[in-house]
Amino acid sequence: MSASPPRKIVHVAAAVITRPDGSYLLGQRAPGTFYPGYWEFPGGKVEAGETPRDALVRELAEELGITVETAWPWIVREHVYEHAHVSLHFFEVPAWHGELTDKVHSALAWQHPDAVDVTPVLPANGPILKGLRLPRRMGITQAGAVGVERQLKRVDAALAAGLRLVQIREPELDAEMLACFAREVVARCHAVGALAVLNGDAELAHTLGADGVHLPARCLMSLAARPDLDWVGASCHTRAELERAAALGLDYAVLGAVQATATHPERKPLGWSGFTTLAAGLPLPVFALGGVQRDDLETARAAGAHGIAAIRAAWDT
Repeated sequence: MSASPPRKIVHVAAAVITRPDGSYLLGQRAPGTFYPGYWEFPGGKVEAGETPRDALVRELAEELGITVETAWPWIVREHVYEHAHVSLHFFEVPAWHGELTDKVHSALAWQHPDAVDVTPVLPANGPILKGLRLPRRMGITQAGAVGVERQLKRVDAALAAGLRLVQIREPELDAEMLACFAREVVARCHAVGALAVLNGDAELAHTLGADGVHLPARCLMSLAARPDLDWVGASCHTRAELERAAALGLDYAVLGAVQATATHPERKPLGWSGFTTLAAGLPLPVFALGGVQRDDLETARAAGAHGIAAIRAAWDT
């Protein structure tokens, strides 16, 4: 008996429509459609001759009666349903105008990333919901360079100012000092509901109660399976490394350097166009790193980044 031929991939544009408070819009599929009653992100099929962004703009006008002003490319994920093999092109839509008038769903609901209260959600959207819980700014510690007490004060100030994701990266600290410093950072982060990931050591991250581990590129490429922690990310510099992070099912990647940096002046920066090219079409959020400043967040997201990661600029509050 011959195997069934592979299904044609159906390309779909999907919108993460957001409000200033960080909430996003979900729609409930109507009776008479596949997966009736399930919740999904608005959007629809990319027609012949359309780009995914063109389809997004058209679908949101047809489905919701709104006009898109800004649509930032975010991630692309494939999913095989019983009825179709789909490639979902997700865009973040932070700016639009018009009155929401639902024409295809049974209901609409604004949801906050940390408190989704509608169910069930379409199976393809589980990783999407998790990705939306990931903060947009990552601060990377440098206690080895500035001193432990000074770095802890900077962490406190940044957390008070709203930072919600800290990567503990301290190659210059010895094992005992690293464990003590990391424990303090984790406690401070958890006191305000922020995430703390430890660079390089999954076992220590687990021992300290950190939220996850961040893998250097050299570890990423030799890894056989994803570490068993809630959040796992990796540093990447090439498309091959990004694709390896995706294949392992990591939650995010950090890509750089986007701009010239004092830390690695010998490296040729990617530039924002280079970042866009390398990060395009990936199924996981990607942070922009390297010479980025606090005011670069919107530029980064327009280039396809989930957010920005920084060492020095993160602590300039």
